[in-house]
Amino acid sequence: MQKILIFLLILPALVSGQPVTDSLRIGLDSAEALFLRQNYQLLAQEYNIDAQKAQVIQARLFPNPNLSFAHVLYQTETKEFFPIGPNGETSAQLSQLLYLAGKRNKQIKIAEANVKLAEYQFFDLIRTLKFELRSDFFNIYYLKKSASVYNEEISSLQQVVKAFNDQLGKGYISEKEVVRIKAQLYALQAEYNSLTNQINDLESELRLILQIKKSAIDPQVDTMAIAMLNPNQYPLNMLLDSAYKNRTDLLIARQNTQISKLNYNYQKSLAVPDITLSLEYDKAGSYITNYNAIGAAIDLPFFSRNQGNIKSAKSMIDFNQTSEKGAQATVEENVFRSLQKAFDFEKMYLTIDPTFSGDFNRLLHEVLVNYQRRNISILDFLDFYDSYKENILQINSIQFGRLSAFEELNFYTGTNFYNK
Repeated sequence: MQKILIFLLILPALVSGQPVTDSLRIGLDSAEALFLRQNYQLLAQEYNIDAQKAQVIQARLFPNPNLSFAHVLYQTETKEFFPIGPNGETSAQLSQLLYLAGKRNKQIKIAEANVKLAEYQFFDLIRTLKFELRSDFFNIYYLKKSASVYNEEISSLQQVVKAFNDQLGKGYISEKEVVRIKAQLYALQAEYNSLTNQINDLESELRLILQIKKSAIDPQVDTMAIAMLNPNQYPLNMLLDSAYKNRTDLLIARQNTQISKLNYNYQKSLAVPDITLSLEYDKAGSYITNYNAIGAAIDLPFFSRNQGNIKSAKSMIDFNQTSEKGAQATVEENVFRSLQKAFDFEKMYLTIDPTFSGDFNRLLHEVLVNYQRRNISILDFLDFYDSYKENILQINSIQFGRLSAFEELNFYTGTNFYNK
């Protein structure tokens, strides 16, 4: 009976910790390729770029000429409808609006600037979603490693409870001890359920980013490449210079400032009235028959010289310039804090003994046997299980935190410095 009980205790350690599920094994490169090809938000933003390019085409167009025509409806003297010949009257006018003060060119420049803004927004969306993708990808990987610890301990305790239930009442095992083991089992199951819900939420986010079918995601991670990451590889000044040049949210702020300046120039040009040139023909309604004339029309800027819009455009320049300064300050702080975080996690990571996890796995099995043989008490047995779980979870948390710090540096510099 003792040998059978030992076998039941060791059995969970001999089998895989995770149940067999329908999962998608995918590497980071493949995930990013799927994202760029299938993500609906990116596809929608591409249509926005096309729409802005169409506005450039529209801005290049000249206003259409205007043709007006009139013919007498009823001749009161001859009592005729639509009379023709000497009793009829026909007039026509052809006019063309001409923009002055370079309005057309200024409109084209604004439209082109909006195209560039839409492109920056597109690349910023890629940057943001890719960061979310990579964060979820690695988080799922480390959380599943943690889940395997729970699964292993739960499986072991379930076998212990089953074996103890079979022996309960025969004098080998006390009921108090069985209850204590069951309480530990239920606590682990509750923690494991919370962890699996967290994993499922992250997988749901990742499936939406990748636009893939509803299946579990099994991230394939190159742990050797991750271990080689080093925060000393790039100095802070290099990271900041890259952020100034490549942070798309900063480029968006700069482009908004540029657009506001272009709009200010355009609003000032609107203070200059446009001119309309015309050709006119009148058959019998003027002082002579078959009257021909050329004319011009222009608004007199006595009241409105677009003063309000000009003032508003000037204020928008100040607003966007201030926002740009704020964005630049945010960039600097983001990069500095991320690098600081990378150094902090690297320091913690280097303190981890690489043999620690293997030693704990070996001791775990020995503790199971020694507990069954009564060489250790139930308190020592459960304390070791708690220590094993907490230490493995802490190691996974440190490894994910370290990797997240490098991912943040990539995100905040707008450059894949640590794209392993």
